[in-house]
Amino acid sequence: MRILRVLPLAIRMVALVVLAVASAAALTALLSTWVPAWLAAVAATLASGGFMGIVVWRTFVPLRALIRALTGTVAGYRDGDFSFGITWDRYGDLIELVNAHNELGQALREQRLSLVQRELLLDTMVQNTPVSMLLLDPGQRVVLANIAARRTLGDGRKLEGRSLDELLHDAPPALGEAFARGGDGMFTVGDEEHEDIYHLARRMFRLNGRQHELILLRQMTAELRRQEVHTWKKVIRVISHELNNSLAPIASLAHSGAELLRRGQHDKLPLALATIEERARHLEGFLRDYARFAKLPTPRGEPVPLARFVEKLRSQVEFAIEGVVPDEVVRFDPAQVEQALLNLLKNAHESGSPHEAVSMSVRRIGEGWRIDVLDRGSGMNEAVLANALLPFYSTKRSGTGLGLALAREIAEAHGGRIALLNRDGGGLCVSLVLPGQT
Repeated sequence: MRILRVLPLAIRMVALVVLAVASAAALTALLSTWVPAWLAAVAATLASGGFMGIVVWRTFVPLRALIRALTGTVAGYRDGDFSFGITWDRYGDLIELVNAHNELGQALREQRLSLVQRELLLDTMVQNTPVSMLLLDPGQRVVLANIAARRTLGDGRKLEGRSLDELLHDAPPALGEAFARGGDGMFTVGDEEHEDIYHLARRMFRLNGRQHELILLRQMTAELRRQEVHTWKKVIRVISHELNNSLAPIASLAHSGAELLRRGQHDKLPLALATIEERARHLEGFLRDYARFAKLPTPRGEPVPLARFVEKLRSQVEFAIEGVVPDEVVRFDPAQVEQALLNLLKNAHESGSPHEAVSMSVRRIGEGWRIDVLDRGSGMNEAVLANALLPFYSTKRSGTGLGLALAREIAEAHGGRIALLNRDGGGLCVSLVLPGQT
């Protein structure tokens, strides 16, 4: 019986048709001995057809139940309910369909469970991160706010549904000004005694076909304070080193000079005094460089003819010109850019490069200008390239580590940048890029 139950539905229907035809023929032959042939055929057909109708009806009753069950589970899947399963032991071809349907439900349950776990993990991370996070809908209303955002902007109260303007109205004015400027940026809240520094980041993206905005507000006070202390320690260490290197020989030579005077050996005094002067001037230059770096003013742009500017540089330091300097007028602070290029040219001459191999090229790139200072020295390894633009970093024994850092500050103050690249065949290319203001 089990074999008959799992026969494919098509085979069962074919067997029923064959059985119906055979039974109708046999019944017709049997009845024709008592009644006319045509009446026997009609009676046999009606009897066989009625019997077969009952058999077909009973065959399709469980099939209709299966279809209803499949329809119900599909509706449950659509509504997010994957807990349904179907058992079926009839018709071999439909058993495969039911098994495939159950496997689909199992796969959907596992995926749903995985998504729920991932959503729970993500929500836990978002809610417990120290960064304040706000998700705004196209109407600038809060869709999602984490715990840090509620503490920062709502005194711990729920923020969902409130407008950004309402939150900014109750927030410190500095936060409103940071939003008004647009884009990312840093701002300070409080006075000098109780000052907090924040970084604001804003990102736009599409969610469910609608434009949303993600706002990240991060308190940077502790990190910047630690970095400030680290920087001050480094500055003090460098200054102490330079002061000791100069003051120790000065004190020693002053003592020696006093002894020479006491002994009447005046012929050796000029050498001692010259050395004292040299160390004092070195110390003076060192402190002057630090003061210049610390007090770099805002650039005062003015129209500068490039060709005349480059010729003025050549009158102060030796270098060759590659190509032709464009006869253009560019707007920048000539004193600051001159100082930056003099530092770069000085470094090129001190790199071990032949003096005649130190050169400069000036050319236009896109909407800006690129000034390259080139040499044929020893170049820089990867570690030095990564740190060369940092203040106080120097590979020279008597270097202050401020030349490249000052050039970088000047370039960035003009809205430009500076880059270093080793040249093929040896040497270094330092590029100063300035925006093309005229």
